[in-house]
Amino acid sequence: MLRMIYLDNHATTRCDPRVVQAMLPWLSEDYGNPSSVSHDAGHTAAEGVQRSAGAIASALNAPAEAVLFTSGATESNNLAIRGVCLHPRQKKRHFVTVASEHHAVLDVADDLEREGIRVTRVPVVANGNDSSGLVDLDRLAAAIEPDTALVSVMWANNEIGSIAPMKSIAQLCHSRGALLHSDATQAVGRIPVDIGDADVDLVSATAHKFYGPKGIGFLLAGNGNRRVRLKPQIVGGGQQHGLRSGTLNPAGIVAMATALTLCVDEMESETARIAQLRNKLFDLLCRGIEGIVLNGPPLTQSSRLAGNLNFQLDAIEGAAWMSATPELAFSSGSACSSADAAPSHVLTALGLSESAARCSVRFGIGRFNTDEEIEQAANRLIVAYTKLRQLS
Repeated sequence: MLRMIYLDNHATTRCDPRVVQAMLPWLSEDYGNPSSVSHDAGHTAAEGVQRSAGAIASALNAPAEAVLFTSGATESNNLAIRGVCLHPRQKKRHFVTVASEHHAVLDVADDLEREGIRVTRVPVVANGNDSSGLVDLDRLAAAIEPDTALVSVMWANNEIGSIAPMKSIAQLCHSRGALLHSDATQAVGRIPVDIGDADVDLVSATAHKFYGPKGIGFLLAGNGNRRVRLKPQIVGGGQQHGLRSGTLNPAGIVAMATALTLCVDEMESETARIAQLRNKLFDLLCRGIEGIVLNGPPLTQSSRLAGNLNFQLDAIEGAAWMSATPELAFSSGSACSSADAAPSHVLTALGLSESAARCSVRFGIGRFNTDEEIEQAANRLIVAYTKLRQLS
């Protein structure tokens, strides 16, 4: 059997062995409950959590007290959006987001509408433009009203890799009296994310997107410039100042902080290497397959994640190509919506037809991919595509 070549690093990443090593002692040796501070085991766990919060804050230039630990970015998004919009003292009743956001934001928006909050979903720039996939700032400005409590804009898109100009978006939101949240799930660990410089009020992320374990994430709630009030979504033991109750996971927290620190330390060289692999894959595929059309911003632009590749095939659906290459891991959309038969909402937001969206695929190149894997993958993909075209 052929070894699997994993090219789906937007869906999840392999846990770095260095992260696993940092995590293991907190599972079997320093396994205390960080809330049990009446004995040394609890103190040790609490100190590990505190150090990790400091490391995460330092990596993102955020206040350490802003770090709230969650089960992942979906929970963080819910806590940020629902927490602001449904706070008992919140008088504003309008929420603004973008049409190409992850379902972990869009489904929360749908839920808010059912609870009486008005929602505006701003369109993005169409495909074939240097700014493809980015929110139109003029339309965003027009959408923000005096009654807008919160705006949520993804830092980097999970399907087409477009990177939003968060500093400009933050200035726009704050000049109109609205707070800004960003689902930074794909950005944290991949590109520089500086909360102080960008002045974003709330930021969501999850460890498994940057070579940490699944089931642990964080929300940065406040950057010191404006007050952020949150209504808790999980109540119980009063942990984390009552904003997110539940026993903390020191092993996962330490692992997440380790993973993020490694990403920041190695980002410059890693980004260049991954971009080279991504460009090589696209070049090889374009040589062997006619009619490929890139989805999203150009690969040469700094507005696209280095490891992201999303394109349309000519007359072959992405799902069929995936089935014909079971030894390769890639996708035809977001991992969280792969069970949905509908075409990608991100691609249709770009102006693609349903047919073109279904003929599109996404590759995510990551830390553990090699030149040899890229060459092997390209060869197998070209052979499979040729056979599918012959059959059709």
